[in-house]
Amino acid sequence: MSDNPLSELSIKTIKEASKQELTLLYKDAGWWKSSYDSQSEFLEYIVKDSAVFVGAFLGKNLIGMGRALSDLASDAYIQDVAVLKKFRGKGIGKKIIETLLEKLKENGVDWIGLIAQPGTTSFYTELGFELLEDHVPLKYKDS
Repeated sequence: MSDNPLSELSIKTIKEASKQELTLLYKDAGWWKSSYDSQSEFLEYIVKDSAVFVGAFLGKNLIGMGRALSDLASDAYIQDVAVLKKFRGKGIGKKIIETLLEKLKENGVDWIGLIAQPGTTSFYTELGFELLEDHVPLKYKDS
């Protein structure tokens, strides 16, 4: 075994992941809502039903993720990019984004967007994203 604990890191596209590991990532990222405790079945679908889902693995443990929603023909939206806090700042998120971009481009997707959380803009601009001038993100208001 190497002295570098990340020497066993692998980034790959996947079609399934453990509900427990996904829950941990969502909770660690601060995205978990209390209603998810009783309605967490969405976790069974986010991996298999995403156009591209990338997992970052340290050995067999899922420590990061990112996914793209797309028709795999022209447009894609990247979302849910997360790395467990204890592994952040080591380039794992960058590798997740690069893998998502590579897989989307392989399919001919030529418009790739995302909505960045406050404070993360520089992370994404360093990876080639730019602000959408004259556009405003909107979200449907639940009733």
